[in-house]
Amino acid sequence: MAGKMNIVAVLGSPRLKGNSSFIAGRFLRTAKALGAATRTFELNKLSYRGCQACEACKKKAGMCSLEDGLKPALEAVREADVLLLASPIYYGDLSSQLKGFIDRTYGFFTPGFRANGHKSRLPSGKTLVFVLTQGASPKHFEGVFERYAGMLKYHGFTRSFLIRACELVGPRDARSHKELLKLADKAATEIISSRRKG
Repeated sequence: MAGKMNIVAVLGSPRLKGNSSFIAGRFLRTAKALGAATRTFELNKLSYRGCQACEACKKKAGMCSLEDGLKPALEAVREADVLLLASPIYYGDLSSQLKGFIDRTYGFFTPGFRANGHKSRLPSGKTLVFVLTQGASPKHFEGVFERYAGMLKYHGFTRSFLIRACELVGPRDARSHKELLKLADKAATEIISSRRKG
């Protein structure tokens, strides 16, 4: 194993101690205990805009040209081995905070990306971890993970994990669901161990 695994977490909940953030925190603590380096960005604390469709990232900029609170997070993703995205499901989709972040990853596409197979500026072989929480039953909003994980495959996230928690009505309900914490521990352990084997 060459160096520590670099994990970047992007938390999309406006509740910084809510369910998705709590589960993400458990994953990060386990990964850190296993030797990973971790860095966390809480989007609701940052000041940033959504994609401006300016196309500067396809010209001289080389990546998203907006100089705002999201720039360090996007730069960290470039160097990350693992990207953890955490969000509650609001109105059948990701939080607006996390959706805005994902829109800004458009800057990672190279010029002419549509014609060249959606080529990304990011190196391939990255791992994606999605933590999604919702008050609704499991039969609702099943396609959210597949939609966004499918998009991020273009940026080199060839391996993905889902930690999905349903029927969490209160913002602290995850704390009493031991099986969710075990899922977070299992995912972190599997990801770190695969790096060691490699």
